[in-house]
Amino acid sequence: MALYEHVFLARPDVTSQQVESMVETFKGIIEGNGGKVEKVEPWGLKTLAYRIKKSRKAHFTLLNIDAPHPAVAEMERQMRLSEDVLRFMTIKVEALDPEPSAMMQKRDRDDRRDDRRGDDRGPRGDRDRGERGDRDRGERRRRDEDTSQSEES
Repeated sequence: MALYEHVFLARPDVTSQQVESMVETFKGIIEGNGGKVEKVEPWGLKTLAYRIKKSRKAHFTLLNIDAPHPAVAEMERQMRLSEDVLRFMTIKVEALDPEPSAMMQKRDRDDRRDDRRGDDRGPRGDRDRGERGDRDRGERRRRDEDTSQSEES
């Protein structure tokens, strides 16, 4: 059987539970046609680079599939019929990676960084500036001082 990596984007207004049920439906199609889904990674709700069908965000999900081509073709046909799926892409690969994907590794790294960082940053990631506030360059000279120095020269 062939090995595939399949990513699909679901509409942002569906819930995570609905996305999970969609994954179970697509898993059933694959398994019903003689294949198996090795790994499922829900990447969560992410912002899109551009609008797709008037949506700015989408639920991303990765499936690692070991199945014959007709099973994958049937799953893709069902995705085309579903109004909840915005886009999908299937790539044939030589081997499936059992490790977490780059998207999941990034999420783990961000979680560790937040734990290590503590509470010194605000919601935008700004550092606490301490007592000096935003005056990291010292006091500014007045404009009339600048002109008087240039006239003396």
